[in-house]
Amino acid sequence: MTAETRRPMTPELYRVRSRRADRVDTVTLQLVPVHGECPPCRPGQFTMLYAPGVGEVPMSISGRARSGGYVHTIRAVGAVSGALCGKRPGDVVGVRGPYGTWWDIPAAAGMDVVVVAGGLGLAPLRPLVRELVRHRSRYGRISVIAGTRTPATLVYGRELARWHGQGVDVQVTVDHPDHAWKGPVGLVTRLLDRIVFEPRRTYAFACGPETMMRATAGDLVARGVAARRVELSLERNMKCGLGWCGHCQLGPLFVCLDGPVLSYERAARLLAVEEL
Repeated sequence: MTAETRRPMTPELYRVRSRRADRVDTVTLQLVPVHGECPPCRPGQFTMLYAPGVGEVPMSISGRARSGGYVHTIRAVGAVSGALCGKRPGDVVGVRGPYGTWWDIPAAAGMDVVVVAGGLGLAPLRPLVRELVRHRSRYGRISVIAGTRTPATLVYGRELARWHGQGVDVQVTVDHPDHAWKGPVGLVTRLLDRIVFEPRRTYAFACGPETMMRATAGDLVARGVAARRVELSLERNMKCGLGWCGHCQLGPLFVCLDGPVLSYERAARLLAVEEL
């Protein structure tokens, strides 16, 4: 199918090149196009993934494969994501995109950087942190705070350890510790006291449950970080990814087009409206 005849709602065929089981309900798939090359993407963007015969869901891009494809870390929470988690190397899925806005990494140059992730919110932040580490000398202090329900649900554990070894201050907290857990317990906002950053020279990025992001952004702004320098990745019920269906409308915005990445300066008043 040529670019001239391609329909925007028609998925391109991608083959599962590799599959890694991260947790009982979470896998990482490396997807490569069956035909041609996959479009370029930027950290923070997403695709619409189609499980044949089941349905389609939005999924953050958690990396680029060396082979030129996309990497997606997927948690089985419904029929479609469950079907995608069940795919094996050689299976075929559908991909549309990438779509949406991206993390403004260049704007953080010369500043301290704070990255806050809740649960699987670390997936869309992973390409961002990799970019920061790749160009470490361009930034001041880099801190990554990751919150998860239990030690067993933490994703990218080895990569977090590797980032720590590359000069990143990595802090992990859990909601429900097991007998072996020796680290912090509780909300990610509590860990802001454990990291060092100069608020007036700080750029922050956050992704996770909406209540977590709202609390984190509010805390950072209260400490002196400018609201325009706090970026959030919002999640809404996306169906088309093109701004056609309106399912992801957030006040005057469509998250698939105007987001998912928005500054807190722009998102704060919308997030303050209950059930918007």
